[in-house]
Amino acid sequence: MALKNKFWSSYLRRNRLTKIFLFLLSSALVFYFFPKQNQFNWSYQKGQTWDHSSLVAPFAFPILKSQAELLEEQERILKERRLYFRKQQASNQQMKERFSEISKSYFQSYPPARKRKYAQLSSSLLQSFMDNGILPIAFQEPEPWILIDQEQELSLQASKVLRPERLESKTKMVLDSLSIPLSAQNQIYNLLFEVIQPNLQVDEVFTQLDVDQRFSEIALTEGFVAQEELIVAQGALIGAEEFQRLESLKAEYKVRGLNTRQLAALSGGLLIVIILIVGMLFLFVSKYRPNIFVDNRQLGFILFNVLLVFSAASVVIGIDERLIYALPFCVLPLTLKAFFDPRIGLFTHVLSVLLVSFMAPNSFEFVVMQIMAGMVTLQGAGQLHRRANIFISVFQIVLVYLLAYVAMHLIQGEVFDLDTLTIAGFILMNGLFTLFVQPLIYIYERLFSLTSDVTLFEWSDTRTPLLKVLADKAPGTFNHVIQVAHLAEAAADEIGANTLLVRVGALYHDIGKLENPTYFSENQKGKLNPHDDLEPQQSAHIIISHVLKGVEIAKKYNLPERIIDFIRTHHGTSLVYYFYKKAQEQSMDPDTIDPELFRYPGPKPFSKETAILMMADAVEAASKSLVQPQLEELKAFIEKIIERQKEEGQFDFCDITLAEIERSKKVLTQKMVNQFQLRVEYPE
Repeated sequence: MALKNKFWSSYLRRNRLTKIFLFLLSSALVFYFFPKQNQFNWSYQKGQTWDHSSLVAPFAFPILKSQAELLEEQERILKERRLYFRKQQASNQQMKERFSEISKSYFQSYPPARKRKYAQLSSSLLQSFMDNGILPIAFQEPEPWILIDQEQELSLQASKVLRPERLESKTKMVLDSLSIPLSAQNQIYNLLFEVIQPNLQVDEVFTQLDVDQRFSEIALTEGFVAQEELIVAQGALIGAEEFQRLESLKAEYKVRGLNTRQLAALSGGLLIVIILIVGMLFLFVSKYRPNIFVDNRQLGFILFNVLLVFSAASVVIGIDERLIYALPFCVLPLTLKAFFDPRIGLFTHVLSVLLVSFMAPNSFEFVVMQIMAGMVTLQGAGQLHRRANIFISVFQIVLVYLLAYVAMHLIQGEVFDLDTLTIAGFILMNGLFTLFVQPLIYIYERLFSLTSDVTLFEWSDTRTPLLKVLADKAPGTFNHVIQVAHLAEAAADEIGANTLLVRVGALYHDIGKLENPTYFSENQKGKLNPHDDLEPQQSAHIIISHVLKGVEIAKKYNLPERIIDFIRTHHGTSLVYYFYKKAQEQSMDPDTIDPELFRYPGPKPFSKETAILMMADAVEAASKSLVQPQLEELKAFIEKIIERQKEEGQFDFCDITLAEIERSKKVLTQKMVNQFQLRVEYPE
């Protein structure tokens, strides 16, 4: 006993040191990834009052133009952009060749002198059009137009350049001024119509370079705020001007470096906040999930996910603040729900969001959006092993993000512009990234040797090799576990526990009976009972040993630890009451019988799911002793069984409440009533 106590004390000491190491390591890593720069520590919204004390400028800084103002100037530049053209010499050459080729067939009805005159006039007109420039057909872009000619920029006037659709009117105007007969005018027009083609082409590259150059010349600021100048008074309404000043001050904080004293103060404050938040996570797990807290592997897995989310956020914010909307934060609660439960998923998600909010842009908006999305994720997400559920969850997440983002914009009175559409695109990317939660869970299972609901679903198949062996060697036990699975699943659904976990745990909780199946009443045929030839203590030992044997068989078949927990706890530390009473009856001095020899080794149930299985197993097994019970008799019987478990303290270490026990009891009673096909007796 002394050696055992020494070993246990040494183990607890090492375990405690490991947790201290995990706490310090996680805090240090979060501190390492935290950006060490000036932080703007005031929260504000446009259209709301300034709730802090009056703010004066700690230093002089320029007032930045708002995004709307910058976009307005860019739109003006685009409207007034200059189009740059280049003449296509190849087009001119083609027109000359075409003119020379077909002009000989024109003016045949005129005397030679007039024929030459009209041909020369046509050639002169063509040359004039080519020199002034011919636009593409149906060209509608407004002026100003610039012609690039041998590195020179020449102005193009709409009145001088030729539009092909106006060839007839242009030609007629010139020929009328020269008093050319109408018949000759028609032939000259027809000749030019066959020859004319556009020789001006917009230089898109040069035009865009000019626009970019003018964009770069836009002034980003519109005035300065002097040091000690009042920015916003306490209780004042934050209008557009005050909001832009605050935004400018916030941007200036990011640009300015920190001196040694400021860096030390910032680092100290950050370290305290980090220790508090990480400490709250440790306290929550130790108080409400002690089974996870004692397992350093599971605790390390939770911390790893928090660090992964925080480091990813730190990286994307450093690249572009807007990318924070594309980061799939809801993968964290979905993952933790798949391995543990929604409550720890939500608590860890909230703490992670609080950590990231210290470096996220518009921290108030960020916290509101992420917490709302996290809550909807855990309340709406069903079992992730069903493929449709993950798509439904992603749709809900994206919808909540978009609605929350639009709502915050409306509250702050901001305009919906191109930047808004960009962030909406990032939110859609967020949803796509969240779809990768299933392969991520599979990777985590292999890396951390954990079991998710997806794996549990695979083990719920009654055709697994282990359950086939149970059905062959112990058919009575197989039928018993099927019935218990139905009972436990119904009770779990009633109180919001993990129904899949309960079902799988129930299917395998009695596999230890494979060792000596005939020593258990459900597998005995006829009146032959091997316990008749054994002492009560020997019989109790065989009955109790099915728990330890079950753990051995489960490990042999590589059952997950989450299922093995049900095997260990389904009897808790209860007595094998039948053989204990039998031993007392056979003894001359009943008080000398040690009850510990007839007690299961435990541990007691440590979760709602394991507690539900204990109740369902006891009710189903004990009901076999009833022969056509009356309704009230059955209710009293079930009440007695569960009350005894409560009195023995079997539920002291799990998070199930008394109200949940009562609701479970009602469900179990109703299921047993249905099984016995009992009816309420009506008065005559």
